[in-house]
Amino acid sequence: MSKILNEVLSANRDYVNDFGDKGDLPLPPGRHFAILTCMDARLDPAKYAGLSEGDAHVIRNAGGRASDDAIRSLVISYKLLGTREWFVIHHTNCGMELFTDEIMRDLLGSSLTTASLDDKGLWYDTGAGPGSHEAKHISWLTIRDQEASVLEDVTRIKSHPLVPSDIPVYGYIYDCKSGRLIEVPAATEAGRAG
Repeated sequence: MSKILNEVLSANRDYVNDFGDKGDLPLPPGRHFAILTCMDARLDPAKYAGLSEGDAHVIRNAGGRASDDAIRSLVISYKLLGTREWFVIHHTNCGMELFTDEIMRDLLGSSLTTASLDDKGLWYDTGAGPGSHEAKHISWLTIRDQEASVLEDVTRIKSHPLVPSDIPVYGYIYDCKSGRLIEVPAATEAGRAG
């Protein structure tokens, strides 16, 4: 067993010991909202949004982007589980700002080994190959400007034909230095319930 596997299983045993009545929580989120945010390990939506188990749906992906799969999850969240408000929360200092689709495609085309970043902020491949050109078929949803990407994602969600107009979608950026949620007013305006 790896050290990480041992740590996770040990933490789970401790969690089970203090699990209490959490097994009785209902399936729908008790506070009837969902958050779409980044998978970045520095973000803890339970802490920055004051969540307990059972409160809300949290959907995470690289960048917190409104990908087809994220929208699929949001639609399930409201249609079958009753959420009525959604948040799109990106964050400062996001890794999705550090590359483009072309860079990712080139790196994966060269090898599948983890790439490295040099002191000039340029990615380079450390592997000998082989890579795969399947990366050219994926939109990596990279970010150039946080406010613009939040607005783009809120707009995409609100304009999706499976999203009812009466669900408000709020747009925010989490500040990794302070922990503060900073509203993106244009995104929240675009996300107003109709």
